[in-house]
Amino acid sequence: MHIFHKIEELKNHFSTVSKEETVGMVPTMGALHSGHISLVKKALNENNYVIVSIFVNPTQFNNAEDLEKYPQTLQEDITLLKEASDKIIVFAPSASEIYNSNIKSDSYNFGGLEKVMEGEFRDGHFDGVGTIVEKLLNIGKPDNAYFGEKDYQQLQIIKKLVDIKKIPVNIIGCPIVREESGLAMSSRNARLSAELRNEAAFIYKTLKEAKIKFGTKSALEVSKWVTAQFDKNKLLDLEYFTITNADNLQTIKRKSKNKKYRAFIAVYANDIRLIDNIALN
Repeated sequence: MHIFHKIEELKNHFSTVSKEETVGMVPTMGALHSGHISLVKKALNENNYVIVSIFVNPTQFNNAEDLEKYPQTLQEDITLLKEASDKIIVFAPSASEIYNSNIKSDSYNFGGLEKVMEGEFRDGHFDGVGTIVEKLLNIGKPDNAYFGEKDYQQLQIIKKLVDIKKIPVNIIGCPIVREESGLAMSSRNARLSAELRNEAAFIYKTLKEAKIKFGTKSALEVSKWVTAQFDKNKLLDLEYFTITNADNLQTIKRKSKNKKYRAFIAVYANDIRLIDNIALN
């Protein structure tokens, strides 16, 4: 396994790769879990080389405390990746290596994708995401890049970013990986107490029931029902639940037969923020 901390080291390593060989990339913020490993394994199956970047990006945190508490477990991450394959190339730069002395986001217009849901509640978040993903794609120059659908809004925004910036890469979305309880795997789950981790399974349980109800009820009725369920929950606080068009992420008022819909949710378990989503049709 090769581990690089400098941009030039990574670029030099790939300087002799032939045009017939493909490079896959899995951008992560570390604290890796089985969800990340599923992306890595897919990338390994579909490419000659795979870069896994591990970088906790400061510009996508609108909450300084959240950044401070975000788990950083580089040695454990490297061990987990070695178990998956010794052919993985790890890129683990410092903030100064990525941003020099200017740690700030660029500004993007993602056509409204960035203004709803996470964008509404996390000011500047997607400017930070766009900035780091653009940098990583231009550094690693992968043919294919892999992102999980747990962050479905982020996935749509990255597809838009690649289109806007004309970056020659295929963006591949991969299914959500869940714990046995149904809780979507997330690096933040490591911060949950045993009680909260058990209770957080309620999120996916509610999403599955909402999907069933969406078959016969309006989006407004389903949203009111979800809100009522969380009003009765003593340990979880609902930040938002919304049903949107799966493509443009705009909240829907009424259903159409020929369109795809998705439900999105953000929940606090104490100060730990959890997100999830589900396809409705």
